[in-house]
Amino acid sequence: MTYDIEFDKVTKHYNKHLAVNDISLKVQKGTIFGLLGSNGAGKTTLMRMIVNLLAPDSGEVIVFGETPSPNIQRQIGYLPEGRGLYKLMTVGEQLTFFAKLKGLGRREANRRIDTWLERLSMAHCKHKIPIELSRGMHQRIQLIAAMVHDPRLLILDEPFTGLDPAAVSTLKEIILDMKRERKTIVFSTHNMEQVEQLCDNICLIHQASKVIDGPLSEVKMRYGYDTVILDAVASNNLDGIDSLLGDELITKATRYPNYYALQLKNGTDSQEILRRVMDAKVRVNRFELQKPSMNDIFVSLLQDQK
Repeated sequence: MTYDIEFDKVTKHYNKHLAVNDISLKVQKGTIFGLLGSNGAGKTTLMRMIVNLLAPDSGEVIVFGETPSPNIQRQIGYLPEGRGLYKLMTVGEQLTFFAKLKGLGRREANRRIDTWLERLSMAHCKHKIPIELSRGMHQRIQLIAAMVHDPRLLILDEPFTGLDPAAVSTLKEIILDMKRERKTIVFSTHNMEQVEQLCDNICLIHQASKVIDGPLSEVKMRYGYDTVILDAVASNNLDGIDSLLGDELITKATRYPNYYALQLKNGTDSQEILRRVMDAKVRVNRFELQKPSMNDIFVSLLQDQK
């Protein structure tokens, strides 16, 4: 198995503030990797160490089998958290400048820039300056700057922020296209729907430390609890649902105005829930098994860290 990124017991401080605490993780080549966590958790610091903008205080960061260097940087595309365009340069001039920094000649740079501007519906903006563009347009221009040199590794810090739904859909397509080309993509996000749609593997960071990492499917299986939605009618209005089902089957019963949400213990057969309810002569209007979402798992794991 080939890894494009490896962190080995990496720690980083900003003066007395601990930003990254003894984190080890690996990102496999040709995969989409999601960095998750609240603001200030340490995601941006990890990304900056990958692209060699920061060095760890201790531990080791390896990219493409080497310590990060200017040569490695030229093979990476990076969309930073702090966005910014040069105020007096046109879009075309800025993108050409960034492409040349990555080693492209002017003719090839212009060809690629025109292709990307067309794909992101920005061709009409090539000769405009930043003050004439919306926030979402700024975002798309900087995405092109990160991708124009066809990088082996793409690092995106909150890439979907500020994009309209059409641009979000296009960026998802681009990320999946890059994966099909065996490129590696690392991105941070607060949107768990995007994580479920795109990521092969994830890492959740909380207060500078790693909470979990691994394949998305394994994380959902290991940390997610199935939930039964039960809308039923009984003479006692199901006030005794907890005692009816017993704590050997459920970990939590939440009552809403029109239904119960029953969080099942791992290994519980939902049909046993239905059998007990039916044996109690309860009329069932709705019985639905819901698999856990990444949002549910994310919230639950962060609550456990408090």
